[in-house]
This record gives sequence, C-alpha cells and structure tokens, in this order.
Amino acid sequence: MEKFNPGKFDPVQWLDMIQENGMEYLVFTAKHHDGFCMWDTKETSYNIMNTPYRKDIVGMLAEECHKRDFPLELYYSCVDWHHKAYPNLGRHHEIVTDPSCHDMEEYMDFLKRQIRELCSNYGKIHGIWWDMNVPEYVDASVHELIHSLQPSAVINNRGYAQGDYSTPERNCFSNGFLPFANLTEACDSVGMNAWSYRKDEDYFSVRKLEKQIALYTALGGNFLLNAGPDEMGLFPEKARDILHRIGVWYGKVGKALVSPPCPGLVKNASFLCTGKGKKLYLVFLDPPAGETVNLEGFAILPEKAVLLNTGKEVTATLEPMAYTLHGEKRLRLRDLPADEMNEEINVMELSFSEDVIIPQMTLSAANESGIEKDL
Repeated sequence: MEKFNPGKFDPVQWLDMIQENGMEYLVFTAKHHDGFCMWDTKETSYNIMNTPYRKDIVGMLAEECHKRDFPLELYYSCVDWHHKAYPNLGRHHEIVTDPSCHDMEEYMDFLKRQIRELCSNYGKIHGIWWDMNVPEYVDASVHELIHSLQPSAVINNRGYAQGDYSTPERNCFSNGFLPFANLTEACDSVGMNAWSYRKDEDYFSVRKLEKQIALYTALGGNFLLNAGPDEMGLFPEKARDILHRIGVWYGKVGKALVSPPCPGLVKNASFLCTGKGKKLYLVFLDPPAGETVNLEGFAILPEKAVLLNTGKEVTATLEPMAYTLHGEKRLRLRDLPADEMNEEINVMELSFSEDVIIPQMTLSAANESGIEKDL
C-alpha cells in the first residue's frame, strides 16, 4: 500500500476501450480477498486514499460511467485477509489469522457499512458482484440493504442470499447444450493463470474465448470477460489485443448471439441455433468438416444464407440426400469456405420470406398442450 501509485490510470481510456470493443457493462473490483479498498471508505485505513495515489478510483470510474450512461457493477469479496474479525481458517481462498479475534457478526456489521457506502456515495450502481462466501453465511438483510439503496441493482448468487442470477466460472458447461433455465452470467479471464494482472501471464487463444462467449450467450446467458490492469492502471498490450479482436468478431456476429435460443429446431450437434421470426442463426462451435452442412429435420428454403463473419453468401438448396431411403428433403448449405473458417467462431444468418421460428414454450405449457418436445 505504501508504494501503490497507479499514476497512468485514466477512466476515460478504460471506458473508450470497453465501449469500442462492444462490451455492455463493467464490473470493477472494489475490494478483493486481500481486503484492500479501492474507494474512500471510512471503515478502514486500508484503502486507496492512504497510498501515494490518494484518489478514489471507484468514484472516478463511477463518474465516467454516469457521463456515458454505462452500467457499473462493483465486485466485493466476502473473504477478507486484512480484517481481524473475519474468520480466516485456512479454507479455500483464505489465509490463517488469530482465531481469538474472529467474530462473524462484527465482520458483517463492517461489511454492511461498506456496502452502504458503495450504494450511497456513487450514484446509480447497476449491481453488487459478491465472491467467496466461504463460510456460507446467510444474511438476507444484506441484499435488502442493497435494494433499499439501489432498487434496480442486480445481485449475483455468491453472497449472503439466493441472488438474482448464477455465475458459472471457467469451463464448467455440462447441461447438454440446453438453454439456461435461470438467469446466468458465465465468466472467464483472458489470462490462463489469474483474474488480475500477472507478470509473464499466459493467455488463452481468441478462438477459445470466442467459443465460450458464443456458447453461453447463444443459450440465453451473459458472459463476463476479465482482464487485469497493471500497477500503473494500464492493461497489458496482449490483453488489449485479445479484447480488440473479440470486439471486432462480436461486432459482426453479436446480433445472432443475443437472439433467443432455438433448441431442437435442427438435428445437428455441430452448432447452436438462435433466431426469431424470419431470421435463423447457426452458431458453429467448431469449423465445419467440409464445404456442405446438412440441416437434418429442417426443410424450409431460405431466401438468403450469409456468413456473418465475412458477408459471404452461400448456396442453399432443398433436396434429398444421396443416402436417404425415402427421399427425405433437408436444407443444405453449400460452398462453405471450410478451410477459412478455422480462425474464429462462425455464424450463418438464414433469412426467410415468412416466420419459421415458433416462440419457445415452457415445458409445463408444452406438456399441457400435449406437445412432447420443445418448439
């Protein structure tokens, strides 16, 4: 703390980068596990105002976000290595501190006062992003406090009550590619080792991150992508490059990823389907095996089929497959530039002359209608 002086931190540059890359909200770490606070808190001297920098970074970010009407959420770690009352017992994400000082009620009183500061002193806050409630302590009054001060704020599911949405982390997807039943925000970092700045970091490939973003968003979720600024407040060049490349890609295909999921519309596990009305999008999670893709179970000819990544129009035909016994017709997308589709996650837009996508029905409604499968 005695040396911390991020003199090159510039909230204008941060927000420029964020918006230029197509991101839609910001989650900033107000307090991580070490207990250090990035705002002018009156509850502990372990904060940014007692460093050589002496500026309220949360306040500076909030001011710039408000100027742009850009949503800001604040991350707050339930674990605290610095506060003597927090019961650090050496569990995951904890250190070991003097047990004679541990007092969960005292710590929760401290926490609530800090949350009151964050929700009272910085204008509208879009949400509170909890992390690491290691003791699994339950106290619904914390969320009630947040909503009393910030009625529209969203709260994730890692805090002291159920929360508004779930937060799966890293590669943890295993539900058979079904749309999320509940509000979900997945997350990962551009760095393979850390969620903050790390010297000599190893970075994930852009394509790997694109695949995660495409997978989670095409199934109805959000995706939170982390990058850690260095001690001067600057993002490493490699991280900036990754964010830029993902931003360019997302700018081309994003409209497909935010469209409603269409599970079961086609019988092909090579891609996910989204769409609405006259538009159907095919999200290729992996490059096609060849220059033609067959949509088994789907036999409506589109007016146009376009690869959003490049704008290339491909040939669409409706004809029986050579190996079908009963002349079953299916949509075939032909002349795909298969060898050129390895660099990024590809999305195909199919445009029809009439509505081809029926709005999703809940399982209970479908069962009551005598319909056994998703529409």
